[in-house]
Amino acid sequence: MSLIKYHEIKNLDLKTIEKIYIENINPGQVYYYKLLNYHKTLIKKAKGVHLYNQNNEKILDFAGGVGSIGLGHNHPRIIEIRGKFQKEQKHDIGPYFYSQYVAVLSKNLATICPGDLNVVILANVGSEAVEQAIKMVEKYQGPEKSKLIYTKNSFHGRTKGALSITDSKALRNSFRLVEGDLIVDFGNAKQIEQLLSQNKEIGGVVLESIQGGAGVIIPKDGYLKDVRKICDDYGVLLIIDEIQCGFGRTGRLFAFEHDDIIPDIVTLSKSLGGSKASVAATIIRSPIYRQAYKSKKEWYVQMPSTFGGMGEAAVTANEAINILYEEGLIENAEKMGNYFLSKLMVLRDSYPELIKDVRGKGLMIGVEFNDISQTFKPPISTFLSSLDKRLKGSITGFVGSVMLNEFRILVGFTEYNRNVMRLHPPLITKAENIDYFIESFEKILIKGLKGIIYSFIRTKL
Repeated sequence: MSLIKYHEIKNLDLKTIEKIYIENINPGQVYYYKLLNYHKTLIKKAKGVHLYNQNNEKILDFAGGVGSIGLGHNHPRIIEIRGKFQKEQKHDIGPYFYSQYVAVLSKNLATICPGDLNVVILANVGSEAVEQAIKMVEKYQGPEKSKLIYTKNSFHGRTKGALSITDSKALRNSFRLVEGDLIVDFGNAKQIEQLLSQNKEIGGVVLESIQGGAGVIIPKDGYLKDVRKICDDYGVLLIIDEIQCGFGRTGRLFAFEHDDIIPDIVTLSKSLGGSKASVAATIIRSPIYRQAYKSKKEWYVQMPSTFGGMGEAAVTANEAINILYEEGLIENAEKMGNYFLSKLMVLRDSYPELIKDVRGKGLMIGVEFNDISQTFKPPISTFLSSLDKRLKGSITGFVGSVMLNEFRILVGFTEYNRNVMRLHPPLITKAENIDYFIESFEKILIKGLKGIIYSFIRTKL
């Protein structure tokens, strides 16, 4: 039996790693990487807003781990605190005693949350936090009022409970999920009220403040406030999923604060882990939690899983919170977000044949490209329109590939609208990083569709 050791990892080449992916991980992932021409890149290290490939070339990371790299890669304070924790041989796992690390993280989360969002259940990943929220609704409302309203194009996770309120045929696949939950259009509060007036079994409404997987969809001002009032009127709980858009990304700690509301339950993860640990939290209003678990005999029911609240993960997340405020990263997200959006909108107006829309809040931004047919004039556009569904996402893929392979910039994509380029720069991003992105992006756009396709083909050679 031959096992690979840590010191041998740095010597693995791309072909060996690709072989392992095919045999031991996910061959479909290899196909996707090759399709985008990402398979030639191997990341050796990361620092701040940059990744470094096998040739020690800097790659500007504006994909940001789908919102996970809030503090940038390997923030020095995060590295320092984790090193101290390890050097002092602190305990990570110890569910039989109080954890000072869980206590401090929970207290600090309660301190920064608005209103009476004071009770914290820690978890490992966002899906787990969503599962805790779903259970909290049923525990509070009772099993006879446990159905949920969720929205079209929502994304809440891949576990079976979270997947039941995630509107993705591809991810739902043929799995047998929780039945009875009801779906409405995102941004339409009236549909929620109509369902609640007709169905007494609904106990909660689940929303993302901003839909990331749908293509960075931002509801109109006042939408969340309307939903909050409707939930109050009908006695149902409002769950807000801030896993992707929270932790300062939109220029507020939580994106729902733009609408000046307080949900009953909030889910948080991704950047909470300081870009170095997998941490999630379900944060509940105190009266809701106390009513749901008024029997002290049920204390074990809502306990975190074995690794929910591990010591090092908890101190990492706690340091991330302190960094967020002490380094003014929420304010920077708002300032740099406004700057970035203004620059992107100039490009939108300059290249309307390619860019359909630019939208975002803070450093959560989507650039939507036109369908292929719309880049041509009639009658060619009419002829190509029948191929738009099949070719959807092609321009996004071409641009993303050229951005990486020619300009060393990494961008993201979205689950539902493949025409959208998803941008989640770290909250430490500076104007000079944005300027480099804009200059590079325009060098691609100025080529037109034919030039972009040619550049893409050239990167494949």
